[in-house]
Amino acid sequence: MRKTGQIAVIKTDLSDVYLGYISCLNKQDWDRLGRFVDDDVHHNGRRLGLSGYREMLERDFRDIPDLQFNVQMMMAEPSRIASRLLFNCTPRGEFMGLPINGRKVSFSENVFYEFRENKIVRVWSAVDKAAIEAQLRVLSTA
Repeated sequence: MRKTGQIAVIKTDLSDVYLGYISCLNKQDWDRLGRFVDDDVHHNGRRLGLSGYREMLERDFRDIPDLQFNVQMMMAEPSRIASRLLFNCTPRGEFMGLPINGRKVSFSENVFYEFRENKIVRVWSAVDKAAIEAQLRVLSTA
């Protein structure tokens, strides 16, 4: 921290903000989500707003009770984060249109985040559905 006149200026590393966001998700600390996500957040081109984004995440945790976000790789530049997330979880029923029905699956998600004033304003996400499909084929022949 450095002081400019009477105003304290705190430099925030975007990587630290992002890891705080991931921790917030894993703790399901929904009351703190607004510290990391903008009120006008967009996900894959759709405006969800903070409440819609929270509803999406809460639904994910209801459908996947053992969901945990694990950062495998992260790259940051001044207003963007690129991250590869790993999951090893047990979705109930269907997941991404696939009949998981309580079987454990592992997959990755590649996500790009755009930040404004240290809050997520845009998210672009792609889940490796092919990896899940391959595991289901192996599980069904076992």
